[in-house]
Amino acid sequence: MPCMVGDVILQLGDLMLLRFDFGMRFVKEMAMFKVTRIETTPFEGQKPGTSGLRKKVKVFIQPHYLQNFVQATFNALGVDRVKGATLVVSGDGRYYSKDAIQIITKMAAANGVRRVWIGQNGLLSTPAVSAVVRERVGADGSKAIGAFILTASHNPGGPHEDFGIKYNMENGGPAPEGITNKIYENTTTIKEYVIAEGLPDVDISTTGVSSFDGPEGKFDVDVFDSTSDYLKLMKSIFDFPSIQELLSSPKFSFCYDALHGVAGVHAKRIFVEELGANESSLVNCVPKEDFGGGHPDPNLTYAKELVARMGLSKMHSEPNPPEFGAAADGDGDRNMVLGKRFFVTPSDSVAIIAANAVQAIPYFSGGLKGVARSMPTSAALDVVAKHLNLKFFEVPTGWKFFGNLMDAGMCSICGEESFGTGWLSGLNSCSDHIREKDGIWAVLAWLSILAYKNKDNLGEGNLVTVEDIVRQHWATYGRHYYTRYDYENVDAGGAKELMAHLVKLQSSIDEVNKIIKGIRSDVSNVVHADEFEYKDPVDGLVSKHQGIRYLFEDGSRLVFRLSGTGSEGATIRLYIEQYEKDSSKIGKDSQEALAPLVEVALKLSKMQEYTGRSAPTVIT
Repeated sequence: MPCMVGDVILQLGDLMLLRFDFGMRFVKEMAMFKVTRIETTPFEGQKPGTSGLRKKVKVFIQPHYLQNFVQATFNALGVDRVKGATLVVSGDGRYYSKDAIQIITKMAAANGVRRVWIGQNGLLSTPAVSAVVRERVGADGSKAIGAFILTASHNPGGPHEDFGIKYNMENGGPAPEGITNKIYENTTTIKEYVIAEGLPDVDISTTGVSSFDGPEGKFDVDVFDSTSDYLKLMKSIFDFPSIQELLSSPKFSFCYDALHGVAGVHAKRIFVEELGANESSLVNCVPKEDFGGGHPDPNLTYAKELVARMGLSKMHSEPNPPEFGAAADGDGDRNMVLGKRFFVTPSDSVAIIAANAVQAIPYFSGGLKGVARSMPTSAALDVVAKHLNLKFFEVPTGWKFFGNLMDAGMCSICGEESFGTGWLSGLNSCSDHIREKDGIWAVLAWLSILAYKNKDNLGEGNLVTVEDIVRQHWATYGRHYYTRYDYENVDAGGAKELMAHLVKLQSSIDEVNKIIKGIRSDVSNVVHADEFEYKDPVDGLVSKHQGIRYLFEDGSRLVFRLSGTGSEGATIRLYIEQYEKDSSKIGKDSQEALAPLVEVALKLSKMQEYTGRSAPTVIT
């Protein structure tokens, strides 16, 4: 083989060459593989939800199960899009991910994909995958057309827990319904899949390119640094020096808990190596296949260690909590923000970021084009949008609905109550941005706001705290008392009966109000009730049955929704919200303020009767 200029080549027998490229990374060249066709039969229930396909590991490890879904996806994308393409394959590192990466890589080769990009150790947060798809350019000028993301998000991991897979498109966002419907249709009729025989497992622990020969030419696997592209994007958005000044101040202390998810990889590089935080500020930042036996959902129930450190534990008293704390979920797209002995609701968080973005975040200095929230999220963002004269959109749950608004240049900041916040620069049509929720982005946004508010008093004067910022926001915009009750893994039949009962009640608002007054006379009347329906302003598609709403004349809301993010059973989410404009009444305890509405919601829905549950699994 001729030696390329600048390369160093070593011959190791007849099968393999090791080449060092200009970056001195290993470039391995190996013998030819062949394409093998494997007969298979369909599996029931491979319909992707809003976040892909999620099942227990024991389901995914069945022979042909993962392969069927992957082949169905390639078939849905079409030969013209797949052949010669570049794909990203990575995830949150949960159990079975390493095996799945090797299977998908071999199937990609057999389907004519030219190259596969894999984050080192198979680790890329969901927002980092989006950034890589949108931003990364290969040494040969290649760009990714999409990604297989291996995650079940905030669900537990391990041999007896959850696994998931979803496909993201060339815009870095989740596949639209047109594609996911095709994938599902293909899973119901699939008869065979193709896989590369003779293609060895690739070492994903070391960065470098492995190059192989196949029936249609070269096939490369590029294992690359998991954080570099994402870090570059974050540095283009935020003022890192100002955040670094904040983190270096003796007045300010910081704690970040990755719950043993993939965000831990990015956290050390960004917060410690780039921003100068002490490594002791990081908690549970080593990714583990089972998330350390925990539940990687950043809320007050599951992020116990962070909650205790921040002085919010009922079981443990922390004498000197940090000024700022944050947590991430398994795949790094969700976040929770805490102040010293103070919890920030996700709905307040996105509203506060939107209210302060132009002043505190350089990337938004030119202004916001619009803001959006998911329907169950509180109306705190609505009030900010009205006050700042911004376009506002209310969409169904599912990040893909935000994607259309972003691609059309209609939305700059968006968020949903499931501890997810996202963004779009909106500066011009070719600016760089992602199409996923982004937990670390939200943390950097909060640190930027804190840095801006404290730019003149890090030396002298009192620190403006997280609690100060939230309470000032309430004084300006009013407070939306808000909570969510999750009933996880309830009987699916009972859950459907509960929802049907709530829909039937909506036929007579007068009757609903009679029932409510019989429960609590101090609760306002319902003025409107419906099943939320959304017509996309970009493509005109209509999404029906997106949640059951009861809207009260004082601005309060009850929302009931079945979640599609669990792997078995059903999850009922109940959202309870009350708006208070009177500044003298915004300091109440949230659960105390919402107690009357909670009682109405549980009795109106007959929650215990239909689910058999006397209490929710999680309250946030």
